[in-house]
Order: sequence, then C-alpha cells, then structure tokens
Amino acid sequence: MNADAPGESQEPGTAKRAPKQGGRTGVGITQRARGVLRRRESTETAGTRHVVFGPELPDESTVHLVMDLGLRIGEVQMASGAGASDVSATITGVTNAYGMPHCEVDVIYTSVTVSCYRGTEFLPITSMRVVRNRSLDYTRLAEVEDLVRRITDGGISASDAYAELDRITTAPHPFPRWVATLAWAGMAASLSVLLGGGASPMLPLVAATATAMVDRVGRLLNQRALPPFFQQTVGGAIATSIALASVATGLLANAALAVAANIIVLLSGMTVVGSMQDAITGYNVTAAGRIAELALTSAGLISGVVLALYSATRILGADTIGGGIELQDIGSAQIGYPVLQLPVQAIAGASTSACFALASYSPPRPLVVAGAGGAVAASVYAVMTLGTLSTILASAVATTVVGFLGGIIARRLRIPALVIAVSGVAPLLPGLSTYRGLYELSVQGDPAGMSTLMLAAATGLALGAGVVLGEYLTQPVRTRLGRLERRMAGPRMSGPLRPTRRRLD
Repeated sequence: MNADAPGESQEPGTAKRAPKQGGRTGVGITQRARGVLRRRESTETAGTRHVVFGPELPDESTVHLVMDLGLRIGEVQMASGAGASDVSATITGVTNAYGMPHCEVDVIYTSVTVSCYRGTEFLPITSMRVVRNRSLDYTRLAEVEDLVRRITDGGISASDAYAELDRITTAPHPFPRWVATLAWAGMAASLSVLLGGGASPMLPLVAATATAMVDRVGRLLNQRALPPFFQQTVGGAIATSIALASVATGLLANAALAVAANIIVLLSGMTVVGSMQDAITGYNVTAAGRIAELALTSAGLISGVVLALYSATRILGADTIGGGIELQDIGSAQIGYPVLQLPVQAIAGASTSACFALASYSPPRPLVVAGAGGAVAASVYAVMTLGTLSTILASAVATTVVGFLGGIIARRLRIPALVIAVSGVAPLLPGLSTYRGLYELSVQGDPAGMSTLMLAAATGLALGAGVVLGEYLTQPVRTRLGRLERRMAGPRMSGPLRPTRRRLD
C-alpha cells in the first residue's frame, strides 16, 4: 500500500510537471512579444503610456454639424471652379473658427473629406461629401464667401451659419434663364468683333444667333442628363452648321470668325484656371481630373466641328463654305480707322468678359470689375502683339496683369477673385486657332493642322498659368506666420486670405 502510494502520487506529479514547464516557456514568449509591441513594463495598465491627448472639442453633435457645414461650403466652391487649395484652406478656417483646430482636409475632383483628430485614445471623426453638380453661379459663390468671412471673424454661430448656407444653396438664380441666354449671345457677338469682324454687321448677328440656339439646345440636353461630351459635340455641330449655312447663302464671306466665337463660348465654361492652379499648388490628382475633363469636353467640341465641316464639304463643296483665316488676325478688330482699333479692342474685351460674368449669374459689382478685367486683357494683348511677340507669351503676360490687378481689387472690394480671373481669360481663349487647325485637318487634309492645335493648347495653358502667377504676385510679404499659413500662402482665388492661425508643431 505504501509502495503503491508513492507510485500513484509520482505519476500524477510527473504528468503535471511536463505541461507546467511547457506552459512557462509559452508564457515567457508571449510576455516578451507583448513587451516588444507595447514598449512598456507588464505591470503598467493599458492607456497610461505614450498617450497623446487631442484638443478640447465641442460636443459630438456640434462637431458633426461643423464638419458638414465646412463640407457643404467646399462643395459650393468646387462646383464654381475654385482650386483645391482654396477649398482646403477655407474648410480648415471654418473648422478652426468653431473650436476644431486639428482637422485634416483631403480634396479630390469628385469629393471632399474632412477628418477631426481627437488624440490617440479616441477614433477620429471623418466625413465625406461628393461633388455631383457643377454649375457656375457667381452670386452663390459671393454669398458663400461673405458667410465664410463672418464665420472666421466669429460673427455667427454654427447653427445660424448652417441655416444661412442652406438658404444660399436652395435659392433660385438671381434672374431668369433667358437672361443668361442673351448674355451668351452677347458674348459671341463681342468675340466676333474682337477677333476681326468689326467691318461686317452680319457677323455678330450670326454668331449671337448660333450661340443662343446652342445654349437652348444644350439646356434641353442637360435636363435629359446627356453626358457633357455629347453636349459639346452637339453644340459644336450646331454652331458650325449655322455659320457654314450663312456662308452658303451669302450672309457671310467666311465662317471662320463666327465658328471661332462660338468655340470660345463653349470653351469659356471649362476650368482652365482651376486646373492650372491645382497643378501649380501641388494638388495633382484634382488637376489631373480637371485636365481630363477639359480634354474630353474639348474632344467633344472638336468632334462636332469636324463633323459639320466634313458633312458640308461633302454636300456643298470646299469652295462653297469658305476657307479658314490666318492666325495673325487673332485679336485684330478690323476697323476702318486704325486709330480706333485699340479702343474697339478694349470695348469688345470688356463686353466679352461682362457678358460671361452675367451668363454665370454674377452680382453687379463683380460684373463691372470683370468687364474691366476683360478690357485690360484685350488691351495688353493687342499692344503685345503689335510687334513680333509670340501669341503664347502675349497671352501669358496679359492674363498675368489681369490676375495681379484683379487680386488686388477683389480684396479691396471683397468680391471673389475667381470671377475676375475666369472672366478676364475669356476674350483670349484660342477659339480661332482651334478652328483653323480643325479646318486644315478635316477640309484641306494638311498635317500642319496638328501644330496649329498644339498652339491652341499651349495658349490655353499659358492663360491659366498667367492668371495664377498674377494672383501669386498679389500675396503680401508675410512674417511671423505658422508653418501651415506659409504653406497656404500660395495663389488664392476663393475663400479668406488668412483662413487659420493654427500651427503645425
């Protein structure tokens, strides 16, 4: 019995020691692994070491309200063609004004994302808004900018600002749609004079009629959700067909200026300035998206023009529809008295920019300033091209002057600089060189048309870069600014000049 007892106790003891040793080995490896991952002693409780506490924030419902307010403001800016840097700086300023100093903003072409940092112990609050509708309404943009100034100055609560923004975004356009149609028609008539048609009274009339018809048809197609590519194709085909029919019936001697004026009208709504601003300020994804849209809609316009030219050539013959026009005649109003040429250029440029601003529902004060910007752009361009200066360089210099003067005046009068910049570019868009290149390719079969189209593309890039450079030159010399402010001190065309005082430590 005694011999059996130790034997019985030994076997269980042996059976227990083997797992115990293995268990100790396993526990030691686990503890060492946890120590490497946590970088702290095993006796410390979780959350007591390497903790970064976030800023003191309002209650969570207010945080969500402020983030949605900033996102909706950014959506209005993006829909109006503002640059991604402007949108990012504006949203940062809005969230900072309501006690949320550590918000990160990510802007791409189709969406805006805001994330509120709350330290290492809490998850960040993130919200996103998709930008679906893109339509020019400068009255809405001006009212939103005035609201942003009140927010950053601390003059309105978050709930009141949200209600005011809802009123702005749901309000109808300031005047009927037919007024915008007449403005587009007036822009085409002014462009036909600016491009060299001052001696023919029928040319402005034909250009205005074609543009009005394109606008009404485009509105019907837009209501049926036809993609912009096909809208541009239809618009280019209609405008070119009307101009060619006028030549065939003897109303016009040449269709080039009428088609070129309509091409500029169709190109004017594209985000040339915004895409160049995004590329220059480092928002490459948004810039790529805008440039891709610009290229696609331009391709649709080119397709419509080429289709009309090819069809008219086959039906009527190349001699019946008239020819192209030399590129040296770009921006040269043909007036009987040479001494009046420069004043007529300035008046036509002012009318072009003012009509574009009116068609984009601009308020009265920005509309007047936009007209002045167009007069300056057309005058500087005319003076620069009197000699042998390249049209690309002349376009860049003219828009740089517009961007510089427009930036200063916009801050003095508290109006969006974007309205002046985009409107001032309109008289110099390369519509005539675009038509000339298409005519050479489709009618004459001349490969030199590709170089002409490249000239048009280079001119468009020069226009956008010139405006951004001019706006950059208006920035004051700043001292004692935080790193975030210095980073945001680039070209600003929308939103407050100094959106926030937060430092990146």
